[in-house]
Amino acid sequence: MLNLKFDNRFVADLPGDPEEGARRRQVHGACWSRVLPTPVAKPQLLAHSPEVAALLGIAEAEIATPEFAEVFAGNRLIEGMAPYAACYGGHQFGNWAGQLGDGRAINLGEAINAAGQRWELQLKGAGPTPYARRADGRAVLRSSIREFLCSEAMHHLGVPTTRALSLVATGESVLRDMFYDGNPQYEPGAVVCRVAPSFIRFGNFEIFSSRSDTALLEKLVDFTIARDFPEIEGDVQEKRARWYEEVCTRTARMIAHWMRVGFVHGVMNTDNMSILGLTIDYGPYGWIDNYDPDWTPNTTDAEGRRYRFGHQPQIAHWNLSRLAESLVPVFPSLDPLHHGL
Repeated sequence: MLNLKFDNRFVADLPGDPEEGARRRQVHGACWSRVLPTPVAKPQLLAHSPEVAALLGIAEAEIATPEFAEVFAGNRLIEGMAPYAACYGGHQFGNWAGQLGDGRAINLGEAINAAGQRWELQLKGAGPTPYARRADGRAVLRSSIREFLCSEAMHHLGVPTTRALSLVATGESVLRDMFYDGNPQYEPGAVVCRVAPSFIRFGNFEIFSSRSDTALLEKLVDFTIARDFPEIEGDVQEKRARWYEEVCTRTARMIAHWMRVGFVHGVMNTDNMSILGLTIDYGPYGWIDNYDPDWTPNTTDAEGRRYRFGHQPQIAHWNLSRLAESLVPVFPSLDPLHHGL
């Protein structure tokens, strides 16, 4: 059996959705919804990261067992896991999109390793959630390979990033329109296990601010500081001010690394911005070959090129400004937000 220890503070300390299950719905007054991964037909481990496994304290002998593929395909849970999908919103291509949430990602829990480090385990492609809208909650092998490889490659390039533990084939087919030309085809399905200290995004704060739910916004801000930024000290307002400044600093550092290696994220919506300043959500990303500040790998952004390589620093600042706007209700003065920016 996999021997992982969980403490799951996100679901323990923050309010959850009283309704369970994957029925699509608007979720109010809750940071998360309890939902189980949807089992797949024939899980098969295709690849794993020995480094991430070691980080979690998972032995190579455990990885070789059928149980490993079963767990990280979403077919079974181990003791201590508390699966949920997070509620968040976001600005997409410059426009407020309302509730988004984890549409095809399910968090299994927060594992604590032997060094006392917290690592959230998240399955991408594990089935529908309340936030899936009209989607099927699945991921194709093609995009899953890209996410698995890039997560680990970026880490070894020295870029702040989420990590990837495993890539599991589902034995099922997924219908996708690869070229967005109205000709969908069936492709092999897969599930990636993403790993990070936290998957909280700018959009987690934006959704509660947009709904004028200041009490829950305050609760989430103070929880995030206590769990993910324990080094920040002071009274409540001092902590919040220093926290926002640290988020700005980490985001700027991440963007500098992107520009250093020629990485283009492709879809820098605020729901794809990590509160820890990590590269998250590897979708239509790419790297420039010859220097071209106007290049984007995202074909849906080909006309406006909002998220082009040379515009990424400005977009990061714009996204931080949207985060600041969402935090206005929990600051008595705007000075700390202006200072952070």
